[in-house]
Amino acid sequence: MTKLMQIDNEHLEKKIYQVRGQKVMLDSDLAELYGVETSALNRQVKRNIERFPSDFMMRLTESEFQNLTCQIGISSSVHGGRRKPPYVFTELGVSMLSSVLNSERAIKINIEIMRAFVKMRAITAIHGEFSTRLAELEKTVKTQGGSIDFILDLIDREMKKKRIGFKPGKKDDDA
Repeated sequence: MTKLMQIDNEHLEKKIYQVRGQKVMLDSDLAELYGVETSALNRQVKRNIERFPSDFMMRLTESEFQNLTCQIGISSSVHGGRRKPPYVFTELGVSMLSSVLNSERAIKINIEIMRAFVKMRAITAIHGEFSTRLAELEKTVKTQGGSIDFILDLIDREMKKKRIGFKPGKKDDDA
């Protein structure tokens, strides 16, 4: 098997980040997966910029870049790393890259990336559904908890008014 076939979803999912409420991949991660230099990937994108509207690709702001650098350990420009914030590609942008980088490797990698995005979307949907159900359950428990407290208080008051059951010291004359 080639190295291409050894890329698994878990590896890809670790390269998908949340930026501006969207799931994105860094240009450098994509370039590594496609087996090209980051500058070559970005050159191809710039030559075909009309294919990459703002919902397909964006450049990170300096603060977003710093935040991401802290999270994932991108090397600083002092140590030979990036000097400008990277471009990031949404799922649509990654899909469009396969038409710009028209190689067999790019097509196969894109298929795997699309599968990873779909899997993450499914996990997010399940998580959202669980969160909604948990909130509903919590609301129900709080409501029922109040009802149970009310019933226990009512029983307690009634118990104080009138004792139920055997009363010591009194004889049963009917027996």
